[in-house]
Amino acid sequence: MAAPAAFLFDMDGLLLDSERVYLQQALILLEPTGRSRDDIHSFFLTMVGCSGAESLARLTAYLGDATAAETFNANWHKNVAASLEQGVALRPTVRRTLAALAELGARMSVVTSTHGHRARQHLGDAGLLSFFEMVTGGDEVSHTKPHPAPYLEMAAAMGVDPSACAAFEDSDRGITSAMVAGCRGVQIPDMRPVDLPLPDLGQGVAPDLWQAVRQVDGRLGAA
Repeated sequence: MAAPAAFLFDMDGLLLDSERVYLQQALILLEPTGRSRDDIHSFFLTMVGCSGAESLARLTAYLGDATAAETFNANWHKNVAASLEQGVALRPTVRRTLAALAELGARMSVVTSTHGHRARQHLGDAGLLSFFEMVTGGDEVSHTKPHPAPYLEMAAAMGVDPSACAAFEDSDRGITSAMVAGCRGVQIPDMRPVDLPLPDLGQGVAPDLWQAVRQVDGRLGAA
């Protein structure tokens, strides 16, 4: 099996353990409104992998007021950014996997639904930004996940065919985007409803990034 021409990574929940920070800050802001932790948690899981615009639309429906949703959204992202600046945990095996790929000369980029400027800041704070050739945010593509545009446009920007790319995602929306674009995808499930089956898209499934990359590139040894 030929090594992929490019390795394309989601960010939140795949590289950075930031989804739990988003959930924690959502609980802090929403529990005082009288909503239960279980209700907030269940709602939060419906937003994993959403673009900023879709998240705001879902928040508006959940809170029942557009102004309240916009105020919450602004405070939410401000609090998350402040928390991540204090240090962001990485998902298991991420740093060693990226370092191993870098040693092999692999081309790597990030395809995230987070706004581009926030994504680059978060990756910089985590000490990962230098691994990547490009970082494209949800506000920098023509359509957001699960549309294939983010992966199609990143492959075009890197000058490679999508079918020669390996894509790694935690969310159902993200892996749908990658697979429909024609990438070879591997899903590493993170925060999702426990009773929700994974989408049947022909993707690989792995417990961590190292094992996921091994599925598409035999140059990486056993963990």
